[in-house]
Amino acid sequence: MNRPDSPSDPPRWGPRPPQHPPGQSYPYPPPPRRRRRWPWVLLGLLLLLLGGCAALFAVFVNEVSEEAARPARITYAATGTASGPVSLTYSTWRDGSLSTSQVGAATLPWSKELTTKGFVKGGSLVVTLGADGGTATCSVTVDDDPPVTATATGPFASAVCDGF
Repeated sequence: MNRPDSPSDPPRWGPRPPQHPPGQSYPYPPPPRRRRRWPWVLLGLLLLLLGGCAALFAVFVNEVSEEAARPARITYAATGTASGPVSLTYSTWRDGSLSTSQVGAATLPWSKELTTKGFVKGGSLVVTLGADGGTATCSVTVDDDPPVTATATGPFASAVCDGF
């Protein structure tokens, strides 16, 4: 029961597959793939975070460099009722290095004003009374800030002003 127009293959049961042009494997194009959005959202959030960190870092660097370039006026003063000479030692950070000076036999009242700049501004003032004793008060003022003060009484006592 072979017909001349039928193939020699065994008969297949069921419906025939739809006919489509050669080279195309589907009768219809496949549905488009959905693009994932979460990697792009994550990338956007990461870029925002990095941009914010960079902006904060730039503001911080700007503030530090402005503070380092700002000059500061430091006023050292010593007052009191010392009956003999006193010894004075003062130090100041100037342009990143510590500068120390000493006055061997000073009479009270005494004062010294310096101008410095750099990120670290500060130092100390030490007033040491002699063998005759008395009272001595040291005072250090930076710009218009409240002064740092200390008082010493008695022979060879020292008043130390630091932490400014």
